[in-house]
Amino acid sequence: MTSISGAEMVDWNLAVATATRLVRPGPEVSRDEARAVVAELREHARTSERHVREFTRMIPEGTAVPDTPVLVVDRAGWVKANVAGFRELLQPLLGKLQDRRAGATGGAVLGAVGGKVTGVELGMLLSFLASRVLGQYETFAPASRSLPGSATGGGRLLLVAPNIVHVERELEVNPHDFRLWVCLHEETHRTQFTAVPWLRAHLEGEIQTFLGATEVDPMTVLERLREAAQSFAGARPESERGDEGRSLVELVQTPEQREVLARLTAVMSLLEGHADFVMDGVGPEVVPSVGEIREKFQQRRASGAGRLDAALRKLLGLDAKLRQYRDGERFVRAVVGQVGMDGFNRVWTSPNTLPTKAEIAKPADWVARVHRTAGGEGGGAAEA
Repeated sequence: MTSISGAEMVDWNLAVATATRLVRPGPEVSRDEARAVVAELREHARTSERHVREFTRMIPEGTAVPDTPVLVVDRAGWVKANVAGFRELLQPLLGKLQDRRAGATGGAVLGAVGGKVTGVELGMLLSFLASRVLGQYETFAPASRSLPGSATGGGRLLLVAPNIVHVERELEVNPHDFRLWVCLHEETHRTQFTAVPWLRAHLEGEIQTFLGATEVDPMTVLERLREAAQSFAGARPESERGDEGRSLVELVQTPEQREVLARLTAVMSLLEGHADFVMDGVGPEVVPSVGEIREKFQQRRASGAGRLDAALRKLLGLDAKLRQYRDGERFVRAVVGQVGMDGFNRVWTSPNTLPTKAEIAKPADWVARVHRTAGGEGGGAAEA
């Protein structure tokens, strides 16, 4: 990986080493406490599966679906899993960049150095995120001995135990209720992908289209980065601005990538909003303190952990993810209120029935498009 003759664009091992070295230590727990947390999270994951399936009705009773493992991990385990996922998804793009670099003078040497620099930068980013993620349904990462995956080629649910303990203590909520509440959200993501066979391939196709449109000319990329930096620094003339609401990630994209990103944003808003809707729908029946947990957690989401945290969230586009939870949940709630759960579940029929970004903001437009009657008017849940 680090040999000059065949240096990769990213030194993945260095990314893991950097992230695990820089990530903050988790909360102090005894060995017995840690074992109890892990056991409880595994039990809640099993319980959540039944609750989510009954509430969403996405998987008919008796239907066989691919089995995907539930892994309770620490922050280092989350880092390793995500590096594996990045490596899998970025292979086509990095191959294209590596071919471009091969013909350049001194390309091999520059590649060896650049791979290490990129590895360190990726590690720094993951160290920031590793202490914030409570759980994650990992869709694309390949299985390994330490991180097994689905036998059908992808999919595992990660629950990051130290982060869950940290947040439950910070919010001062009932730990048993909070752990189940988190599992309900993450289990919904697992149900989405196991119940909808085409969803994984669709998302992967969109991501590869996005990556395939990446500018490979270094000067073009540098120019976009310069414009982005000027926008954030306020150096651009007032008449040329208009990007203040966009993240650095968005500002360095091509027009084609922005179109793909709009579709991806709609899908992610749907998935995250659906998980929040299910979590709150099931919650009152099985999580006694769900009202208190939701109120405190929403306040935490909105405020972040301070000025530096807010700045980084803005820079990386993570504040957009907060909007996805909010807008997506409103979409799901509105559609279910209008056409019922079975009517909403038509969203999973095919890529053509997924909402657009505009429809996320206007759920009635999605209902009118997908549930139209024979006469072409907006239909309802009664349509087969």
